[in-house]
Amino acid sequence: MSEGIPAKGPSHGQLIDIGVNLMHRSFQTDREEIVSRAAEAGVSPLMITGTSMRSSEEAARYAEQYPGKLYATAGVHPHDAKSCGPQTLARLQKLAALPQVVAIGECGLDYNRDFSPRDVQREWFEAQIELACELKLPLFLHEREAHQDFLALLRSHRDRLAGGVVHCFTGSAAELSAYLSMGLHIGITGWICDERRGRHLRELVKRIPADRLMLETDAPFLTPRDLPVKPRDGRNEPVYLPHVLQAVASCTGRPADEIARDSTRTAKAFFGLE
Repeated sequence: MSEGIPAKGPSHGQLIDIGVNLMHRSFQTDREEIVSRAAEAGVSPLMITGTSMRSSEEAARYAEQYPGKLYATAGVHPHDAKSCGPQTLARLQKLAALPQVVAIGECGLDYNRDFSPRDVQREWFEAQIELACELKLPLFLHEREAHQDFLALLRSHRDRLAGGVVHCFTGSAAELSAYLSMGLHIGITGWICDERRGRHLRELVKRIPADRLMLETDAPFLTPRDLPVKPRDGRNEPVYLPHVLQAVASCTGRPADEIARDSTRTAKAFFGLE
């Protein structure tokens, strides 16, 4: 058992981690163990996030080996939008036809780092929205410091959207209200465990309806800062999702097993797993 990994089995019922960057290089040597440890902790299935054409194709291939235990999204993150080209949408559409691929994304806008030009980000975000609408698949969404443009593009397709989850929500009360009013779902990560940056989330999470809330680790990133025993390498993994669950339970005053049940039911319905 690795340092910092919970040793006991689940007491919360099933949990679904809706956002795991399982194809990240930090998992290169122990992906099977990551999946196994998560399952032993009651965290299964896992949703592997596709963030580029390469990672989306890798995620789909890997998920195929674990039917019912792993699923994948297929999309291009705004950081990678500059690499999109004439074949991008056709390749995404081919991936989306696979049974293990359950959403389009991670896609959206990121004006914090601007790794791709903003006009290019908007072009390829809208292209992926249109693809999701055409295929009747939900969107796995990323937004950072781009709320107004992000919302405007989604609103322009609102009547055709099959659904969307704002992954790793860290925004304001007004932003949360806008997303909920559009019928979007909200993904909460270990950011809520960060006493420096996540304090506001501890109040906002109370406003998320039970049927709109989903949980995720965004592993290997966003390791909860308040873990009693921290992993030696600092790497996050799905086995820590019950810790995020406990934080949400503490903030909302709701029993952890109730949140686990509701978020699992919500994720199954959202991704069409039932």
